[in-house]
Amino acid sequence: MKIIFIGDIVGSVGRKALKAVLPSLKDRYPNAVIIANGENAAAGRGITAAIAREFYAQGVQAITLGNHTWDQKEIFEFIDDDDKMIRPANFPPGTPGRGYTKIKTRVGDILLINLQGRTFLPPIDCPFRKVDEILEQEKNQYKFVFVDFHAEATSEKIAMGWHLDGRASAVVGTHTHVQTNDNRILPQGTGYVTDVGMVGPRDGILGMERNAVLYKFETQLPVRFVVDEGKWHFHAVVFDFNDSTGACESSQLIRYDEDEFIFA
Repeated sequence: MKIIFIGDIVGSVGRKALKAVLPSLKDRYPNAVIIANGENAAAGRGITAAIAREFYAQGVQAITLGNHTWDQKEIFEFIDDDDKMIRPANFPPGTPGRGYTKIKTRVGDILLINLQGRTFLPPIDCPFRKVDEILEQEKNQYKFVFVDFHAEATSEKIAMGWHLDGRASAVVGTHTHVQTNDNRILPQGTGYVTDVGMVGPRDGILGMERNAVLYKFETQLPVRFVVDEGKWHFHAVVFDFNDSTGACESSQLIRYDEDEFIFA
């Protein structure tokens, strides 16, 4: 079984890139399960019901979120009813939505879990203890376990990879929007990459308009960040899993640039 995980989709440029690239990915990897991080999809902050429907219609089978989950206030109107969208499981008890979900496939169900780091991010419940709790609760029910760890610090992401080695089919990092060249298979069979990267404006700074970010760094004055326009780049990762054991057998980073992408 293959899973394609698409990095943080940022704004309208990111949505444009997804629409351009996804048909080719589906042709190249038929029957692959497609998951995307959508926490920046609405103008760089959060997601709307309309955008989620757009992603599902294009072939995305599940959406993970992160620290911008609540930025679009309408999310409270639909997140409880959307069983294909998950927010970090280690948000406090009673938080709307769900932290994990099931994806049905022809070779077995996938347990998809979303977690958020705590280093350089708001202090929420412990992601390590929370994932242990989920895995104990769902023990022996799933052959495939896939984790999106939305975190700032590379050390925290790497720690989560080792924490789940042999217990998850794959652990991917999101949030920092820069694709890392460290995809590997850990000793006990868990596929891992520190950050998948992003889908969105190529010439901004992490997807934001760069002059505003530069002004912030140069002056330390308050400034409003907005999503950049222009050319896109597209980052994702594809994992191949053993159908019998759920262990990762291979991984490949995907990186497209609008100027170089060959449209189908």
